[in-house]
Amino acid sequence: MTKKPNFVVIVADDLGFSDLGTFGGEIHTPNLDKLAGTGLRLNQFYAAAACSPTRSMLLSGTDNHIAGVGAMFEFVRSIPGFREKPGYEGYLNDKVAPLPEILAERGGYHTFLAGKWHLGLIPEAFPAKRGFQKSFALLPGAANHYGWEPQLAPENLDPDEIVPELFQSAAPVLHAEDEKYSTDPLPKDFYSSDFYADKFVEFLGNHLDKNEEQPFFGLLTFTAPHWPLQAPQEIIAKYKGVYDDGPAALRQKRLARQKELGLIPNDVEPHPVVPLGSPEWETLNDDQKAKSVRAMETFAAMVERLDWNVGKVVSSLEARGELENTYILFLSDNGAEGASLEAKPILGSNIEQHLKKYYNNSLDNIGNYDSYVWYGPRWAQAATAPSKLFKTFSSEGGIHVPIIVNGPGIDEKHKGTINSIFSTVMDITPTLLELAGVEQPETSNYKGREIAPIRGKSWVKFLKSAGETVPIYDKDETVGWELFGQAAVRKGDWKITFIGNPVEENIWQLYNVREDPGEVHDLSKKHPEKFDELLAGWEDYKKNYNVLGIKTDWLNIPVNEIDDETLWMKYERLSAYQVKLEVEKAH
Repeated sequence: MTKKPNFVVIVADDLGFSDLGTFGGEIHTPNLDKLAGTGLRLNQFYAAAACSPTRSMLLSGTDNHIAGVGAMFEFVRSIPGFREKPGYEGYLNDKVAPLPEILAERGGYHTFLAGKWHLGLIPEAFPAKRGFQKSFALLPGAANHYGWEPQLAPENLDPDEIVPELFQSAAPVLHAEDEKYSTDPLPKDFYSSDFYADKFVEFLGNHLDKNEEQPFFGLLTFTAPHWPLQAPQEIIAKYKGVYDDGPAALRQKRLARQKELGLIPNDVEPHPVVPLGSPEWETLNDDQKAKSVRAMETFAAMVERLDWNVGKVVSSLEARGELENTYILFLSDNGAEGASLEAKPILGSNIEQHLKKYYNNSLDNIGNYDSYVWYGPRWAQAATAPSKLFKTFSSEGGIHVPIIVNGPGIDEKHKGTINSIFSTVMDITPTLLELAGVEQPETSNYKGREIAPIRGKSWVKFLKSAGETVPIYDKDETVGWELFGQAAVRKGDWKITFIGNPVEENIWQLYNVREDPGEVHDLSKKHPEKFDELLAGWEDYKKNYNVLGIKTDWLNIPVNEIDDETLWMKYERLSAYQVKLEVEKAH
């Protein structure tokens, strides 16, 4: 009997569209470039505008508003109107059947995860409860890549200190190992990308040692290159001088390289950079420029180290004779992160004070364990160009992301090519199920409960086609997005986008994204019938997917009565910081 194919899905965190060499970047990424060269790059692949919504879509095959992450849990806990609304639970809910659970129970697969989870903080929501038989998971959305937590050191715990929301939600190095919180100290040489990749290789090896005939599904979710920007200094040094001319120069180089590769047309009109309060490069003094450049050098080093770890995983597959029978998917969870976090009141007004107290962001120290920096909107828009904006926005820069697909069933004519067929992160679940020979679960009675149907489309016919254009989505099919009050609807080559104040007026705009991938020219007045057609598609999407609203009305959502004694809400309404304190105290 022929063994079923294995699956390895690798997710980068906040990787920009053109950061990899094979997508137009100057960063050294030989392992991912090689996977692309023997596989397929999809150039019209879409995720959600932020990390946990994308993860919920990937693992459920349906929209994030169905799967429980209509809003990230950090927003659910801070915006009362979201709490306990269907689809806004803030974790992967029971309305869906998770991909690893289906593969394990119906396909005979061994399933394991290493890396970021961000789909629930409490044991009932751990990966172990959603189909992963082995797991080591970072529960919050981000953490110090070296595991350094000065605000949690006993000598620094101050009951009167107000920890900024940024550090309550994103700072704790809070892990779960299988069904329990991990309380073992991290190794002294801990670095997130290295550690998660090593865990992944460990899980893979342990499984194959026990049963090499059993197929496996492994999910490796890096937290790189998400802020804080931290990387080994010897890798940062390799990029010295590369970015000295600033983000605008980098943007032009990336655009030129994308044209050479055929990722964008030669006559593309890139969207102008949206400054969002960030100063022009020419107005910065020498020290400000040097620190900004060092942040970008550090970001590049994080991507290079991530690539090195991907190589480690591929080598382990090859050494065990599994590479030729393994589908490898590599993707980013959203567009590049361009936020200036110190300018976001929702993340705390005392961020800079907190950084000064605990961190050293001097030029020579940037990238080390005790630094804490991000790179801002201009570097991000060098990575998302020609698209508009970046992560958290429903524009192309927020949701159009890179993906590499490599595996045994891909037709030879696809290999090494770039294909601009429209596809989404929801498609991964139905694609892997079909490749595994596993039927999609019945919706009326899955383990005694009703679940939502899978909305994504399988790529199998397309992947196995002899280089022909086999559509994944029908040209008349509508696909929608909404997050943080920003929204979009796409139908064929047409897309309407809603980006609220203060970035744009609170209006919908119409684009033909094939002809205008930068979303520069609003065609709503020129094509009013098409605009109305897509606006009607938004109303259908909003109704059918539990979408509560957009920027003009999302803060006016009526508040549900909440039972504060509910175990679920007891923990989900706490921050990751508070949960970490409880775990440490119990330990």
